[in-house]
Amino acid sequence: MSIKIKTFAALSCTLALSLGFATAAQAAGAQAISVKDAWVRWLPNNLPAGGYATLVNAGDKPIDLVDISSNDYGDAMLHQTVSNGSTQKMVMVDKLTVPAHGQVAIAPGGYHVMLEDAKHKIAPGDTVHLTLKFSDGETLDTPFVVKSPAQAQAK
Repeated sequence: MSIKIKTFAALSCTLALSLGFATAAQAAGAQAISVKDAWVRWLPNNLPAGGYATLVNAGDKPIDLVDISSNDYGDAMLHQTVSNGSTQKMVMVDKLTVPAHGQVAIAPGGYHVMLEDAKHKIAPGDTVHLTLKFSDGETLDTPFVVKSPAQAQAK
């Protein structure tokens, strides 16, 4: 009888450890950052486009957006529109912090992704991809829907 109990106890411990490792692996594999409502305001005549999205951090620590690139554009840079009294200017930003259990809007009038030098013809209705790199090592290849200025205002 004691051999069966010891065997059962050993199997129970093995099962508990296996489940614990599986849960830890799943948690480690879960992405802290997600992107929602990603879109680009298209402008005619090869004018720079603006990329917008909301970054959501489900993690326990703040995470910084540290780099943006795109196979669809030659240049993709994070900018912020800054008001200085009656004037506004765009300044380049090295990083954007997404707070733990929070979100940050990359939206018209604030932070935005400046997209220049389209590598191919891009038009409203297309989808372009931006690669977002974060300080925790995550990289997200994110689809952005291209909208005309009229479609962007209707948002």
